[in-house]
Amino acid sequence: MTADVWLPIPPDTIEGLPEGPRYRFWDGAETYPADPADCAYYVVPYMKPAEVLRRPVPELSGVQVVQTLSAGIDSLEPALKDLPPGVRVCNARGVHEASTAELALTLILASLRGVPDFVRAQDRGEWLGGFRPALADKSVLIVGYGSIGSAIEDRLVPFEVARVARVARSARTTARGPVHPLTELPALLPEADVVVLITPLNDTTRHLAGADFLARMRDGALLVNVARGPVVDTKALLAEVESGRITAALDVTDPEPLPREHPLWRAPGVLISPHVGGPTSAFLPRAKRLLVDQLTRFVNREPLRNVILTTGSTGA
Repeated sequence: MTADVWLPIPPDTIEGLPEGPRYRFWDGAETYPADPADCAYYVVPYMKPAEVLRRPVPELSGVQVVQTLSAGIDSLEPALKDLPPGVRVCNARGVHEASTAELALTLILASLRGVPDFVRAQDRGEWLGGFRPALADKSVLIVGYGSIGSAIEDRLVPFEVARVARVARSARTTARGPVHPLTELPALLPEADVVVLITPLNDTTRHLAGADFLARMRDGALLVNVARGPVVDTKALLAEVESGRITAALDVTDPEPLPREHPLWRAPGVLISPHVGGPTSAFLPRAKRLLVDQLTRFVNREPLRNVILTTGSTGA
């Protein structure tokens, strides 16, 4: 196979890439490494502004595969209409599970145990004691039970939680128990001490955590968003946290980045991390393994993994 493959990671640092393609390094620079029309496999730059990663798309007239290195494809989605029909769009399932699940647990534990208060007290030189809730014996609801949701549950189990409830788009059964459909979410929310959002962002999940959703959460519950900012209605969330009824830990916000003067920064009971669920030392080795596997399959004309959609097909 002779085709251009655009990689956002220098090809000479990826051991095991199959022979045949011409590997071009492009990580969002102003100048393209070659003619986009010759690109057959486009690996989208990671953690770059949406306008950067979409920029070459209208010129990818010969592309066959678009591969993201993110779990979601929402940043790329508006440009999909500019791709030729038949292009397979793949996500990075398997790359971000460890890092994002780690952060979800970090946010839960830090919020429950009052770590932000301790850090502020340390800055003041103040010994801040007191009684804090534990994660042990809590009921946790995971909304968006895909591979990352499953990885979050893996890490919850050793903390002796009382119960983990799982919600996804449709019902199914796993080795750990049932996964409830979204339609059952209203009945599950009042039973949870901690609600973790890890859904993709789409028309169904935009503002999923709106006023009604938040009102159904029990008093004192913690909302954790490691999905996408617009999954939560920011105005509705502000109303709830400012009343002190619930607390929140947010790795993602709407808007994002959060402007300096936004009231979320100062809202009581809110812990904010700056969208750092994925970019850790765990990212690069897993991303490289994914690319080697996918490109080997591509060269050998074998089925690709993680195909989310094919352009030109129904619903794409």
